[in-house]
Amino acid sequence: MIELLFAQSSTPQQPSPFAGFMPVIILFILFYFILIRPQSKRIKEHQEMLKKLKKGDRVITSGGIIGVIFEIEDDKVLLEVAPNVKIKVLKSSIQKVL
Repeated sequence: MIELLFAQSSTPQQPSPFAGFMPVIILFILFYFILIRPQSKRIKEHQEMLKKLKKGDRVITSGGIIGVIFEIEDDKVLLEVAPNVKIKVLKSSIQKVL
């Protein structure tokens, strides 16, 4: 009888299949909160800023050009960077309103 008890207790238990995926699930959750969520929040804020652009706003582009919005088209903006000097840039290249 004692041998039967030892024989039953010595068989290894099978690990749960869910326990094998736990590190992957935790890693995905960490990536979501550390990388994906903040990036999507920044993209949303940038799109909102682009929607609110209006004539006369002073802006800086991703190339470092500072100018005043002279005219707004669908996806382009005409910037006045100096008196009588205007350049056309993509609206998406505007980084910040000053």
